[in-house]
Amino acid sequence: MNITLRRVGEQDFPLLRRWLREPHVKRWWNHETTAEAVARDFGPAARGEEPSEDLLAFLEDRPVGLVQRSRLCDYPDYLAELAAVVPVPDGAMTVDYLIGDPRLTGRGIGTAVIRSVIGRTWVEHPGAPCVLVPVVAANRPSWRALERAGLRRVGVGDLEPDNPVDDRTHYLYRVDRPAAGT
Repeated sequence: MNITLRRVGEQDFPLLRRWLREPHVKRWWNHETTAEAVARDFGPAARGEEPSEDLLAFLEDRPVGLVQRSRLCDYPDYLAELAAVVPVPDGAMTVDYLIGDPRLTGRGIGTAVIRSVIGRTWVEHPGAPCVLVPVVAANRPSWRALERAGLRRVGVGDLEPDNPVDDRTHYLYRVDRPAAGT
């Protein structure tokens, strides 16, 4: 699958709102979907005022998902929460992701998006030694996509869930930067 990524712009907010309202996304992201909430939460990254990167994922020319990528050191509280469960190397990155259209789930697109963003991370963030991804243990499709993308489970621990209906149990997945020449 040919996945490309580009930064989210304010013109993408209506699409993000639509995706965040989809039941399969809303279940795990639990995000406010008013125009004001989407602008408030995604605007700073779109304008470059926030250190995280919101990336729109495309399959061919069709937008299919969202990836949020950040350096853990830019979010000290989150870093401390993860470090209580697994060792977190200096420079570690994290990602979060969604596939917006429910008709596109279960088809390997999420795995392809994860592979694409991981590959770009090694190029665009040369100091990143690894990518760590926490996922709610109950979200089997998400952690299975991580496994299929080559990440390995490195820990289990209690983290604050995005959706308060979820248990605190999370799996932590990790992929390390490939050795030079591989």
